[in-house]
Amino acid sequence: MADEALFLLLHNELVSGVYKSAEQGEVENGRCITKLENMGFRVGQGLIERFTKDTARFKDELDIMKFICKDFWTTVFKKQIDNLRTNHQGIYVLQDNKFRLLTQMSAGKQYLEHASKYLAFTCGLIRGGLSNLGIKSIVTAEVSSMPACKFQVMIQKS
Repeated sequence: MADEALFLLLHNELVSGVYKSAEQGEVENGRCITKLENMGFRVGQGLIERFTKDTARFKDELDIMKFICKDFWTTVFKKQIDNLRTNHQGIYVLQDNKFRLLTQMSAGKQYLEHASKYLAFTCGLIRGGLSNLGIKSIVTAEVSSMPACKFQVMIQKS
């Protein structure tokens, strides 16, 4: 439980620090979101490397996504993804109905516009993990009501 609280505090300070150190133009151009996503990307790469060193190779893309939703998510956020959907054409939607990094924020509509900065790190985390497993992707997040969110993963075919 203590490690979860530390992670939440560290994440909040990370977001706060990036935004406080940014100049006005950087915030408007989305550079802060990019910085947070790049930090998450690097962390995701490292975590996946560590988590998969003793696991068997994955059969396919869907197998990798199931690993991300169950094992990876459970290790990082202490719960599994609530729902995984796919169109079997390279698009996956991961839904978390009580996302840990948003539960500390009020459920009011006025905070929805601030949610994206608290999701950027996690988008990078997913993208970095998938990257280290050999899958190039684009990850976006969407919040319609707090603290539920959806992460859309679009696999880039090369």
